[in-house]
Amino acid sequence: MGGCFSKPKPVEVKVELSLLDKEKEVDGLSPNGKASPFADCRPNGALGHGSDDDATLLPFSHKSRDYVEASVCHVKDLENGQMREVDLGCGRALLIKEHGEFSAMGHKCPHYGAPLVKGVLSKGHVRCPWHGACFNISTGDIEDFPGLDSLPTFQVRVEKDKVIIRANKQALQSQKRSKPMARCSAVINSSSGFSHVLIIGSGPAGLVCAETLRQEGFTDRVVMCTMDRHPPYDRPKLSKSLDSTAEQLRLRSLDFLQDHDIELFTEKEVVAVDVKGRAVTFEDGLRMEYRKLFIATGSKPKPMNYKGKDVRNVFHLRTPEDANSIARLANNKNAVIVGTSFVGMEVAAALTDKAHSVSVIGIESVPFKNALGEKVGKAIMKLFETNRVKFYMLNEVSEMIGHHGQLKEVVLKSGKVLRADVCVIGAGSVPAASFLKQSGIHLDSKGFITVNKMMQTNVDGVFAGGDVVTFPFPPRNNKKVNIPHWQMAHVHGRVAALSMMGRSTEIKTVPYFWSAMFGKTIRYAGYGDGFDDVIIQGDLDELRFVAFYTRSEEVVAVTSMNYDPIVSRVAEVLGSGKTIKKRDVEMLARLGKTGDISWLIDKGGH
Repeated sequence: MGGCFSKPKPVEVKVELSLLDKEKEVDGLSPNGKASPFADCRPNGALGHGSDDDATLLPFSHKSRDYVEASVCHVKDLENGQMREVDLGCGRALLIKEHGEFSAMGHKCPHYGAPLVKGVLSKGHVRCPWHGACFNISTGDIEDFPGLDSLPTFQVRVEKDKVIIRANKQALQSQKRSKPMARCSAVINSSSGFSHVLIIGSGPAGLVCAETLRQEGFTDRVVMCTMDRHPPYDRPKLSKSLDSTAEQLRLRSLDFLQDHDIELFTEKEVVAVDVKGRAVTFEDGLRMEYRKLFIATGSKPKPMNYKGKDVRNVFHLRTPEDANSIARLANNKNAVIVGTSFVGMEVAAALTDKAHSVSVIGIESVPFKNALGEKVGKAIMKLFETNRVKFYMLNEVSEMIGHHGQLKEVVLKSGKVLRADVCVIGAGSVPAASFLKQSGIHLDSKGFITVNKMMQTNVDGVFAGGDVVTFPFPPRNNKKVNIPHWQMAHVHGRVAALSMMGRSTEIKTVPYFWSAMFGKTIRYAGYGDGFDDVIIQGDLDELRFVAFYTRSEEVVAVTSMNYDPIVSRVAEVLGSGKTIKKRDVEMLARLGKTGDISWLIDKGGH
């Protein structure tokens, strides 16, 4: 299913018009009641919001006071394959028509709140226009990531050519729901040295693994441990919003984890894994045995060689406290960013309205050259320069100079001296797997854990996922790759959990990532490693463009700014297994049809 995890189509719920059946309904989050318009209707495809006249409330029993019912449009207002955001008086819903049937669900992506009406509808799901998450239009279930929650669904019926939606008021307000989860049936002492499933790491891979186990009915003990002091939080936001607290970035609360019997051990560093004894040892001496182990430790900053490492005010952005300190110390001061990774560049952008000066040091000629190509890199570099960021490219740090332990200057190998009151290192990362070197778990030459398509390592009962692994990637003939995307880590967590329960499923997703700088968002889908050409549509100077990355004669990835939902559309096509030919993209570029996705609709197929 278009790059999404497929599920059997649920049984359709037939919604009768009798008052008795309305009163029987007790759960507004059940699968959609679908309604088919009359056969002689000729939809005209009018799109837009429902008018006030359309949203007239219909009378319903006082027993249904938790529900709202509204006529939202005429059956002829939507053609097949169209969506419309409609108002029910106390909230909005997304109305969808596909294969002659109407369905309705939440209108905002529960990840970051994107308007799904601007997304991509295809083959029974809607793909978010911002970050590519997929939602089943019948159940509302999330089928591809990023994000943890699903959407509420609402009952739909057609009466006298009017489309009528009946929705739970609370669901309309929340615009999200969690899938039902099992509870732990075992009597467990929290100090016990045994867990049926032990998860190392509380990022998206670890969290999705734990939640998927519970969603799939796993009733034994699940323990998730982390070196961090906080419950799981949205790490990609750290570099984009330096003032955010851990609570503001929180993905799941402690109460949520406790309610679903997912135990969390914070500030716990694993120092050794004994695969024969099926046990891990923590730095504080605690030893915990396991039946299944999932390693999702992510990455750690790449080490750098320079003099003066004892100075303070030098940060690797890892925690909310790091981000807050960087923002505070940079206030009206001189900030230096070492490295042109996405994290480093996002920090540089975030500091421009705080710091007196922002300098960026990079070893490439332009930022993002390897990931996005030189032309796109130059356009983004120009954006930074317009916002008073000074670049020192083809340079490296020689020395950090401080006074009384406080950083004062950064010396480059070229001899240039930069004033620096705070320095952020964003020069890349390496896998956080050094504690496994003597374990028998296989690491490749770069230190990544190698896993198979089910996220299993070479050791029975030990799984791994996220930034710390290389895994077989189907679009590249199952070549082992490392794709350190937030979205991909979610996928790994789900696949690993299903594999642990004997319900093996393969990775069916399109890599998707994004970056935000100066209020502009770069979106990227696919796997462009080793691209040999870049075809640009649009205007790079205006930062309104689409860039297609090709290998040989095929498009392998796409990035864009200000052309939503083109990246999600391409992700949909690539996820369906279709090929986008280089010649098609070149032709559109010559014709100046930037952002024209009509040609992709046929390739994606409705």
